[in-house]
Amino acid sequence: MSATPTVHTVTTYEEARDAFRQKHLRQALYDAGEVVMADVLVNLHGDAHRARRRLENRLFRRDTRERDERTRFPAVVAETLAPHVAIGRAELVSLSHEMMMNLAATAAGVDRPERSPEETHRLYEYMMRFIEGATLAHYTGDREAKRAEVAAALDAFDAEFLQPSIERRRAALDAVAAGALDADELPQDVLTVLLANEDQLELGPEVVRREVCFYLLAGAHTSATAFVRTLDHVFEMSETAPADAERARDDLTFLQRCTHETVRLQPSSPIALRRALEPLTLAGGQAVAVGDEVVIDLMAANRDPAAFGPDADAFDPHRALSPGVAPWGLSFGLGMHACIGQELAAGGDPAADTGPDRLYGLVPVAVQAVLAAGAHPDPDRPPQLDPTSARGYWSAYPVRF
Repeated sequence: MSATPTVHTVTTYEEARDAFRQKHLRQALYDAGEVVMADVLVNLHGDAHRARRRLENRLFRRDTRERDERTRFPAVVAETLAPHVAIGRAELVSLSHEMMMNLAATAAGVDRPERSPEETHRLYEYMMRFIEGATLAHYTGDREAKRAEVAAALDAFDAEFLQPSIERRRAALDAVAAGALDADELPQDVLTVLLANEDQLELGPEVVRREVCFYLLAGAHTSATAFVRTLDHVFEMSETAPADAERARDDLTFLQRCTHETVRLQPSSPIALRRALEPLTLAGGQAVAVGDEVVIDLMAANRDPAAFGPDADAFDPHRALSPGVAPWGLSFGLGMHACIGQELAAGGDPAADTGPDRLYGLVPVAVQAVLAAGAHPDPDRPPQLDPTSARGYWSAYPVRF
């Protein structure tokens, strides 16, 4: 390992694709957030990553995504949206996180037996602490104080939500083993998969806790962020391209393209970060030593004119793409660490999924529901960016219905 690790930055689309596919580069983006991200799927490498991903992939098969998009999620959207429509206003940042959290909790295996507003609010508060923990690398305040705050939230969440959820699943697994319950009747969630395979995966209780928290925060936060940003672009089109704004309200295929273009221009994380486990050479010719860091600048790669044309910086849902170029750029990653929930959140590539049974993804479906309810920016309360994050998050986005 070199005495002083060097940081290599790649900025073009093709160089970034190559970096994602380098098998000797391991995930390093969440090292600062290990309080909630240590040993979770996205941070594993090699055989450990393959073993856990193979088990959890079964939760993201097409039949599961179809059930979520067409049955489970519309009910969650309607339930979450109704009280806001009734009073004629909403704040999109909290609304989107609550909406996505309700679905992510089901996928992660976090039970909400009361299903009361108070219980939802407590889980929401825990989830927001976990998001702050995962993104500590971009936190501009006192990181040690925030890390302690996140650790305390993990303990409280464990006692209130996770342990009761574990007890219910262990009882169900015991019932299956005793022949009193059919395996098809087990909960279809991450926690059940982990508990059923904990000996094979050699998971300790702390890892199980963080893995469930990871699915809760990742499933909710990335989708919620894309949801608000897509709506912001649609609202902006009302001023710059009214016909397109009107089309986005009625044409789910076009709204999915708006979502993909939003995700390309504004990835959930502006960079991907990898650390070298072996010496290697990047596509641009840079020699990388063991321990060196490779920064994949997604904001630059996703705006590379060589891949997206001379107007790559502009929001254009009509953009023509060359074969092999994904409409969302590299925002979902590539290779072994490509986002496991990508197709659930944003659907597949429209160029490849053209049949009558195509799926559009949860974010376009949720955005369409909010537009159908008549959402428009609140003229008296303009949206505000979060001053404590370097990721360009909205901290408040008031709308009226």
